[in-house]
Amino acid sequence: MTEPKPAHDPYRDWLRQRLGQELGVREAEQFIQGAVQRRGWAAMRALGPRDVVAVLQDVYKNMAETVGEGRADKWLQETSLDLARLAERVPMPVVTPAPAAAPKPAPLPVSWGRRAHDLPLMLARVHAEIATRSLGAIRSNPDLARLERAAEWDVQATAAEVRRWQTEDMLTKLRADHARIEVADQVASARAQAEVLELTVGEIEGLPEQHRGNPAQLAHTRLMLTQTRAFLDAFGPLVTLEEADTPLTMLKMDLQNAHFSLGVPLHPNVLRARHGLNFALWQAGDQGDHAPAVQDARNVLARAEAEAATQLKATIDAARAHQAALNQLARHVEELEARALKLAGMGGDPLSLARVRLEWRQARAAARIQANRMEEAVRLLEALVSDSGDFDAGSAAQ
Repeated sequence: MTEPKPAHDPYRDWLRQRLGQELGVREAEQFIQGAVQRRGWAAMRALGPRDVVAVLQDVYKNMAETVGEGRADKWLQETSLDLARLAERVPMPVVTPAPAAAPKPAPLPVSWGRRAHDLPLMLARVHAEIATRSLGAIRSNPDLARLERAAEWDVQATAAEVRRWQTEDMLTKLRADHARIEVADQVASARAQAEVLELTVGEIEGLPEQHRGNPAQLAHTRLMLTQTRAFLDAFGPLVTLEEADTPLTMLKMDLQNAHFSLGVPLHPNVLRARHGLNFALWQAGDQGDHAPAVQDARNVLARAEAEAATQLKATIDAARAHQAALNQLARHVEELEARALKLAGMGGDPLSLARVRLEWRQARAAARIQANRMEEAVRLLEALVSDSGDFDAGSAAQ
């Protein structure tokens, strides 16, 4: 069945006009059509802000190759900010089905016994479906025409709430995967530490008694060895060495605020507050902005935007901090690898080699934690502004 063509498509119109300034009108239209076809989108479907982000990323890559990254970066930042301003004013167009001749039967009661963390997503999906149906009913009733804009924002808000819980589910699974690899790193580090301690004990015991030094040093080393073996007995069977040798994820990306500027207008709390404002305007009628309820709704919206901006900045700052720490630790890991190769080539003693391997494992484990935290932050940022879980990142083994 052919999807109906939307009555208006403001985001496609904005994108066509914006790209036309840079590429020319004809080339802009061809570029948009190509992006739609590559992603398998329905040709007649109205574009939303997240769809536009995907097309802008394509344009950015093309511009970076033709005019250089400097100009492409500036263009993308300016365009992203303009898109964010558009998203503050215009909800994504929603095509509602024609009202059914006969009312749909009431849904069956929800069966309990589901996992607790499934329920918020189920609830959010029900609210999104109800909001879409309500919008369709409002559009079919001329007496409710003035309520259409508020209902459109309600659809946006409920859809964003669905994305919120889908993102939370994605992050939960990602964190679980990261936790397993981080445990594997700790086990590998413990094995390297056990090797160092065993060689140290053997070296001390091999010395004449008068040269062994303080007896407490040997006793403490034996105690540490016992504790390390106990840790390995408990956690060693849970992971494999191959898991610890998984290459580090090195994300190569520019964490500029403008690239994620849609994170504020598309935040679920902001969209809910914007729906509240439009609903208050509908109720106020001719009073408009002078109505106390409208002024209260504007204050609620301003607070929601400020809180969303603070959360976005905190997430970006955290990702930048993890990125900086990761780059520093990755260089240290490379230095230790080179030192180990050099020491082995010079015929270094087993204890010296074991100590370098232990330091390498510990540095690698620390780098892994920074890489994982950065990936989690980046995935969250991407989920705020795009429908795709992909992000422009490269990987390198350390």
